[in-house]
Amino acid sequence: MNYRRFFSSLSFFGQVRPSGKMAGGVHTKARCPQYPNSEVNRLAVPDDRVSWGKEWTEYAPVDYTAPSVKAGPVWADPDIDSPRGTHSMVTRSSREVIEKFKWNSIDGKVNRKSYSATYQVPDGIPRNPFGRTGISGRGLLGKWGPNHAADPIVTRWKRDKKGNKITDPTSKKPILQFVSIKRKDSGAWAIPGGMVDAGEKVSITLKREFGEEALNHLEVPEVERKATEKEIAALFKRGYEVYRGYVDDPRNTDNAWMETIAVNFHDEDGKSVGKIPLAAGDDAADVHWSDISSDLCLYASHSEFIEKTALYRKAHWAAAS
Repeated sequence: MNYRRFFSSLSFFGQVRPSGKMAGGVHTKARCPQYPNSEVNRLAVPDDRVSWGKEWTEYAPVDYTAPSVKAGPVWADPDIDSPRGTHSMVTRSSREVIEKFKWNSIDGKVNRKSYSATYQVPDGIPRNPFGRTGISGRGLLGKWGPNHAADPIVTRWKRDKKGNKITDPTSKKPILQFVSIKRKDSGAWAIPGGMVDAGEKVSITLKREFGEEALNHLEVPEVERKATEKEIAALFKRGYEVYRGYVDDPRNTDNAWMETIAVNFHDEDGKSVGKIPLAAGDDAADVHWSDISSDLCLYASHSEFIEKTALYRKAHWAAAS
């Protein structure tokens, strides 16, 4: 089944909740000691010095942009040279590159607007609006400034063999399940999301990423395949926007950061996507239905998105105190 073509053909109409500033408060994963997939260590940033409003004249972050990004793939911005990552000076050629960017706006097919705030651009280079991270440059991220993703949270109720909802014995609330994938890069469990391509609608990204990561290599007879397409199309016609904003992601730097739109698509009776066999694909090493609770330990800010989903669905999250 060609899921990229199929999901791109669907429309999306959803309920929208107000944009969030950041799930979880002050970023912590964006200050992890060692930058992902590298041997680069961040400058340690204490909690009380995360804010740019806190004066720190000695602040000298490590400058790092991954070789795979510096190589100039089609999804990445041009590189900008600067000494020691301070961006207090840039070369003439870099200045010419900087002047071509349209920060805090739609720049051709690239959305350089932040979902959370108008970010500052000192010396012509975007600055993370949620504070210092101990590392400058772009790290593993392709874009200077916000890098937009989309996270589809597909849920169903946990049921017994008779089809009855299973409730948690302590909270007395029904248990919700969501489709989770195990990331190949970090081994962490996560929502099956991904980056929004340049010029792509977020609604298409949500469907594409779910299809590529959670339904890859799904092989069924022709008649059954058509029925599956119909069920998936119906589910993705309406979703509830759980979160829109900054993500506390370990790939973040002082000059490049992750933002996302997380949308919940719920299979109320478990008879559409809830009954379709899952198969890991693309960036996923494994995939399964996971019970939702406060015990979850997920990638980046995903636990916060799942908690918001549980609260909205009036499902179990934590044991009653």
